[in-house]
Amino acid sequence: MRVDPASHIQPAGTVLPPNETCDALARRLRAETQGEVLFDDGSRGRYATDASIYQIMPVGAFVPTNDQDIATAIDIARELKVPVLARGGGTSQCGQTTGAALVIDNSKHFRRVLDVNVEEGTATVEPGLVLDHLNAQLKPHGLWYPVDVSTSAQATLGGMAGNNSCGSRSIAYGNMVHNVLGASAWLSSGELVEFGPQATLGPRADGIAQFVHGLAVEHREQIHANWPKVLRRVAGYNLDIFDNQNERPYTADGSVNLAHLLIGAEGTLAYTKSLKLKLAPLPRAKVLGIVNFPTFHSAMDAAQHIVKLGPTAVELVDRTMIELSLANPAFKPTVETALIGKPAAILLVEFAGAEKAGLLPRLKQLVELMGDLGLPGSVVEMPDDARQKNLWEVRKAGLNIMMSLKGDGKPVSFIEDCAVPLEHLAEYTDALTEVFARYGSRGTWYAHASVGTLHVRPILDMRADGGAKMRAIAEEAAALVRKYKGAFSGEHGDGLCRGEWIEWQFGPAINEAFRAIKQKLDPANLFNPGKIIDTPRMDDGALFRFAPPTAPKPYKRIELKPVLDWSVWNVNADPVTEQTTAPGTGGDSTGGLAKAAEMCNNNGHCRKFDAGTMCPSYRVTRDEQHLTRGRANTLRLALSGQLGADAFTSEEMHETMDLCVGCKGCKRDCPTGVDMAKMKIEFLDHYKKRHGYTLKDKIVAYMPDYAHKASRLPWLMNLRNTLPGAAWLGEKLLGFSARRSLPEWRSDTFWRTKADLHGMFASREAVLSVQASGGKAAVLFVDTFNGTFESENALAAARVLKAAGYTLHTVEKSGGHYCCGRTFLASGMVAEAKRRAGALIDALRPLADAGIPIVGLEPSCLLTLRDETLVMGFGKKAEVVARQALLFEEFIARELKAGRFALALTPATAPILLHGHCHQKAFGAVSPVLEVLRLIPGAEPELIESSCCGMAGSFGYEARHIDVSMQMAEASLLPAIRAKPGATVVADGTSCRHQIGDGAQREAVHVAVLLERHLAPQATVG
Repeated sequence: MRVDPASHIQPAGTVLPPNETCDALARRLRAETQGEVLFDDGSRGRYATDASIYQIMPVGAFVPTNDQDIATAIDIARELKVPVLARGGGTSQCGQTTGAALVIDNSKHFRRVLDVNVEEGTATVEPGLVLDHLNAQLKPHGLWYPVDVSTSAQATLGGMAGNNSCGSRSIAYGNMVHNVLGASAWLSSGELVEFGPQATLGPRADGIAQFVHGLAVEHREQIHANWPKVLRRVAGYNLDIFDNQNERPYTADGSVNLAHLLIGAEGTLAYTKSLKLKLAPLPRAKVLGIVNFPTFHSAMDAAQHIVKLGPTAVELVDRTMIELSLANPAFKPTVETALIGKPAAILLVEFAGAEKAGLLPRLKQLVELMGDLGLPGSVVEMPDDARQKNLWEVRKAGLNIMMSLKGDGKPVSFIEDCAVPLEHLAEYTDALTEVFARYGSRGTWYAHASVGTLHVRPILDMRADGGAKMRAIAEEAAALVRKYKGAFSGEHGDGLCRGEWIEWQFGPAINEAFRAIKQKLDPANLFNPGKIIDTPRMDDGALFRFAPPTAPKPYKRIELKPVLDWSVWNVNADPVTEQTTAPGTGGDSTGGLAKAAEMCNNNGHCRKFDAGTMCPSYRVTRDEQHLTRGRANTLRLALSGQLGADAFTSEEMHETMDLCVGCKGCKRDCPTGVDMAKMKIEFLDHYKKRHGYTLKDKIVAYMPDYAHKASRLPWLMNLRNTLPGAAWLGEKLLGFSARRSLPEWRSDTFWRTKADLHGMFASREAVLSVQASGGKAAVLFVDTFNGTFESENALAAARVLKAAGYTLHTVEKSGGHYCCGRTFLASGMVAEAKRRAGALIDALRPLADAGIPIVGLEPSCLLTLRDETLVMGFGKKAEVVARQALLFEEFIARELKAGRFALALTPATAPILLHGHCHQKAFGAVSPVLEVLRLIPGAEPELIESSCCGMAGSFGYEARHIDVSMQMAEASLLPAIRAKPGATVVADGTSCRHQIGDGAQREAVHVAVLLERHLAPQATVG
């Protein structure tokens, strides 16, 4: 399978085997293993990319369930001569995990900690274990694994070993290779070999060690002459384990550990079964100093002086990254705490030790140093742990924030981790900036100033001339790296974008030694061919995710007329100024929908489990298909015609989108701004128009229309819950699970009860008059759910606001109430949703024009006014209403800040647990709930760290979804509630309250109800 390395024509690993071979592989895997065999086009497409610019369609994907599955798969693949590619989180930035191979996904089942030896400070783990999950298990022992990569919430230990990952604190702890003690791995022959200290090796491993030692002796002169003498060198194979060239020896005593040969090998030598890791004591205290610099050059020049203070990390964030972070609502408050004025760059300087008191003088030394360097008053001192943690989270997201630039041009990774000695860092960055300018681009800089590795991505349009510019810039960057005696590949590995530069870095003799190592361990060329040895050209357009016009199959988008307005994504950006053109001018034939999906760069931020909201369906299934990234990739492939005609509205696409619960977690959490909830609305409209609407769709969608009449006959509507057999029949006919009770209809709706509350609500003229005179006025927007099924919530909100002195008004229409259109959106009826939302906006517009706040109770309904209505074509009137639309708790929090809100409340009588609705989280509206709850004397509300409750409107009521729905709830929400049986549970979402009632048999109340319960007697109204 080897090709002439000089020709670079169709290297192994880039061309699929014959169809009959692929079919045979799939048949045998299904027959001989217990794993999931995924050979359909959609699955292959989802595994065709990683976080790089490349895309290679694999033979198929295989998700093994046990060790024997992997061993069997290797044997079958070897017999059929099909390459094998091991994969973890799929977040490699150089194309390491893309290839025309059988992709074996370790991340679903191979994620156990096999052993922890606290006394020795070691842990043995499976390769699919995520770093953060390992550290969470180590924390009670006072230990951690210190290779703290920025993707620690997604990166698997096997992938980190394959790339020889480094992390922010490598100046203190070293790279992955310095922290691996052993590995158990399969060779392509099927042998399971133990790699470890040379003195402990068995016959097979010892033979490998002797062979590699012989190569090291043979090439000693070339190694000493050509090997980069920096900590951050991850290119090629670690031939220098027998002749150390790293500024930090691989082992403490200088001995040889054969496991280090596999570290950084990118899965080309063996398939890892387990890793033995060296742990470190968990730092008990940290302090952080943020140095603000007036120029980028001054920041680079200062790094060499700062490291002499002995920090554990020195991390750079440049002005572009600062601006992008400030533009992200999730990051802005945190970033602002680190800034003094408008710096051109900041350095995050961390000191760690046993006690915080002993570290504070280190911060003072930093302040003094900056004064000596002519920058007095430039340091923000941050000893507080919570503030440090928040800032590090923003820094960790830096690489992904860079990718949030709209338009076809994107920051491209190919020279971003070149490492140079610190004394040359400022000169190197200045020179590289000039290179970018010559090619009409500029770079965004950040990362590890402590070790001379600065991530920089020039902005290039890979759909056009980006490939040619990429090569030209790489050639000039390589010359600079050689001039400053650095390493061309310093952190993210070789893969497809740097593999061909290995021979340039090390010379032909050492390159042949690398080939000999590959041949010795993998003579069948089975494992991840086309990486490190016999690699393709970095600028081979046929391998690009967005293949240029010169490629055999250039990237094109299908023709599609969207029902929502995606024009804000349909733009182009200037690669130097980053200014975008006007919405709608980007040339996207789908109106911007495709460009919105293309914003996903596969960074894998959605593969997290212990923070934020996204992605709830992935958290319970661990399937790539049911992940924000998986859906975005499938949409991109369909909208570019790569999955065949009509793929966008196919049943396969529906299956991919089905478990998206519309939580909007990605709207806030995704660093590149992928809003899958909105994309699902767009998709459903097209899909349903092609395939038709079910009776269930119509029952859910039109509920606001028939609710007024149905509530007059509640006994009849509730027979489904009370009549024996009715729930079973309803499941068979309509698809609503018999295991769920449906919301109870009632005759005392808000609108009927309101008529009896004289003086509670004022006319429109009266509320406008109060507003005009400077009084306190508000519109209470009562949605279908709180008005029909839980009218006590709306009435409680009215009483609370009335007690606080507000004149209230509601908007109504003859024969019913106004609707935001949410139920129609969820059912794929965008045109119907526009009609309802348009009428509501018209009714609210005069009040919004007058500056009267519109206060809502149900997050999904009120926030529709701040989100979906803005892309329905309503223009300015929707924007006016959106600016005044506030959730009940947001309104109170705002009024509190303005000194306009006060209530007499009785003390708390029980602990309070708060579950945040997904849309509250997406719009940053959870903190106001906590703030409002703290108005209750003695209240100390505790936020449940949970993702989606699993209901998501009608989703959790459906028979085909109920199991997934309950798994989402059981992930964290329901256990947290059961753990505090005496607590009052607050949840503002209608469906959230229903899930808590069903799953925990506990009452959950709206915050308005709890406030009303605590109204002092003299404050009650109505």
